[in-house]
Amino acid sequence: MKIGIIGYGNIGSVIAKKLSKFYKVIVFDKDKDKLKNATTKKISVATSNIKLIENSQLIIIAVKPQDFDTLLDEIATCCVDKLVVSIAAGISLDTIKKKLKDARLIRIMPNLAIKVSRGMIFIATSKEVKEKDLRVVKKLFKKFGRVLFIDEKLMDAATAIGGSGPGFIYDFAEDKTQKEIKQYLEKVFIPQAKDTAISLGFSKREAVIIAKTTAEGSLKLLLDSKLSASDLKKQIASKGGTTEAGLLVLDNGGSLKEAFLAAQERAKQLSR
Repeated sequence: MKIGIIGYGNIGSVIAKKLSKFYKVIVFDKDKDKLKNATTKKISVATSNIKLIENSQLIIIAVKPQDFDTLLDEIATCCVDKLVVSIAAGISLDTIKKKLKDARLIRIMPNLAIKVSRGMIFIATSKEVKEKDLRVVKKLFKKFGRVLFIDEKLMDAATAIGGSGPGFIYDFAEDKTQKEIKQYLEKVFIPQAKDTAISLGFSKREAVIIAKTTAEGSLKLLLDSKLSASDLKKQIASKGGTTEAGLLVLDNGGSLKEAFLAAQERAKQLSR
């Protein structure tokens, strides 16, 4: 199977490098500087998005939300009966479907811990997706951490806890010892993340998976990374995003649950 990845930024490059150990991977990014060191024995660089799609069985879109509409207009007629996986934050399957009418669509929300194969990965699907598509996507993304199939209506809550949660952990972890961080995760983060997830519509089983996977993956990334907690927090807390909204609550003395709820509200505002 050939996998095409549109967008070779922070997330796209991680996915490409990992999957290239098992599959042929084709990548493209409009920013040519990002592609300078992309080519390997298993990764080739396409000359355009159209060429990438023509030569791929599965397409992963990992571009920024602000670039999404332009991309969809460009590839609208090229994705007939293609399996397309979107990692664009806040872009609903219905929005994508309006442009890619004849594609089989899957939406994924991973967190930063996919860098150490301990991510929390949420997956929502359109009705056109086949059973074999689900098996393929699950097999692919299990290589990056824990996979959880969810109803798309829960994606904002998933973003708040699984996506922004690591940012809240790193906010606490600044200037803390490893022992203090582990105690915080066990006594504060995991219980409050679990309770919040349940209150937002996840089952108890799902809530436990989300809370523990997010905590353990975030710690693994911090311990394995050469970056500080502050640096990792900055990678997650994009300006005007969900994590920034939650961090503002924490900075003002709010609880972790209030931070999750603020992040969820911001996710709703950004969704389309």
